[in-house]
Amino acid sequence: MSLALAEVEQEALAFLAGRPLVVLTGAGCSTDSGIPDYRGPGSRYAGQQTPLRGSSPPGVMTYQEFVSGDGARQRYWARSHLGWIRMKGAEPNAGHVAVARIDPDLLVTQNVDGLHERAGSRRMVALHGRIADVICLDCREVTGRARLHERLDGLNPGFGSQWLDLEVRPDGDVVLEHTDAFRVASCESCGGRLKPDVVFFGENVPTRRVERCYAAVDALADTGGALLVAGSSLAVMSGFRFARRAAKAGTPVVIVNRGSTRADQLATYRLEVGTSEFLSALAESRSA
Repeated sequence: MSLALAEVEQEALAFLAGRPLVVLTGAGCSTDSGIPDYRGPGSRYAGQQTPLRGSSPPGVMTYQEFVSGDGARQRYWARSHLGWIRMKGAEPNAGHVAVARIDPDLLVTQNVDGLHERAGSRRMVALHGRIADVICLDCREVTGRARLHERLDGLNPGFGSQWLDLEVRPDGDVVLEHTDAFRVASCESCGGRLKPDVVFFGENVPTRRVERCYAAVDALADTGGALLVAGSSLAVMSGFRFARRAAKAGTPVVIVNRGSTRADQLATYRLEVGTSEFLSALAESRSA
């Protein structure tokens, strides 16, 4: 006879309470902050699963498309410019705050929204970068998104004012077809092509980030620790590889996610509960 969900949750909390942890978070950790996800229950994209490697969720621009020409970058920046207005207004939720209180050996986040940092997490790797940073593809200078937003406002006065209640995508842009009139800003230093400093589908996560995460996961095997996955379907390899690595070393994997994940068969505990609720309870149990 299976344990009731509440009993399983309490058992998982007790299991994690005194262990060293690496925490891996995904988009499900930010839905309580008003940022949607692609694969969770209630998402318009749920059920539209794409191949696990080499392709993106429906409507998401790949790196190859982004660098293919001016028209693609115009479409991206027009949508992202409007989406940034909402993304920058998001606030950390109880789950972000709880992770900062837990203070794991390492926090690995697949999210680009910066909410973990704002909640106070410090020992962390933003696996896919941060949407608040912009990089020049030609001279590699990194600048702030706030400055670019001001420049795009100046180049496109009143743009978007005729469209209300546009759907915001999880990666920070909006669903918008009318982008032909949008003017794109170039790098102020070299005139080159600007891109958000995030890992697009079709790009590789920088090797140094991956190696730091692997080292933290590997250390768990020697310390009796566990890998806690919160709010991620692990549908793409960038996150799944850490669960697979932990399980191969005999390290317990605990998954908290609404909806199935690619690593469910690897999990010691698999909980279908909200991340904010569970992480807050875990933070309380570890501080008791």
